[in-house]
Amino acid sequence: MRASSHSVLAGALAALLTACASLSGGAGDGGLYRSLGGQAGVEALVDDLLVEIVEDDRINRYFVDTDIVRFREKLIEQICAESGGPCVYTGEPMGPVHAGRGIDEAAFNALVEDLIAAMDNNDIPVTAQNRLLRRLAPMHADIVEQP
Repeated sequence: MRASSHSVLAGALAALLTACASLSGGAGDGGLYRSLGGQAGVEALVDDLLVEIVEDDRINRYFVDTDIVRFREKLIEQICAESGGPCVYTGEPMGPVHAGRGIDEAAFNALVEDLIAAMDNNDIPVTAQNRLLRRLAPMHADIVEQP
């Protein structure tokens, strides 16, 4: 039942991503960063997300040629910064990084499901999960290629 509820939640979230983008607040709320467990919590979340990605045959092919050490570092920076933590994201903009990779809605939804699973694995409260997802939602337009 848990996997199916995650699929439903991820599907609903993906459908609302564009709408939520306009509601996304700034990254200045350190409360979300604290709800994620601070730096140690963000690092644990990213590590669990990477495991989810590797085990997910729906999307792991997109990461075959990825420098995982750099990817981990930049994803930690990004989630830390987006959640109001003290980090500055120094990675590339999402559009150029994802351009031409053929990422569709199904792949994007799969990553959202994996992120939710990683947050659940780290006992991140649903309210904090929703706040983080809302902050990440504007990236949808830069990641998913339109048919």
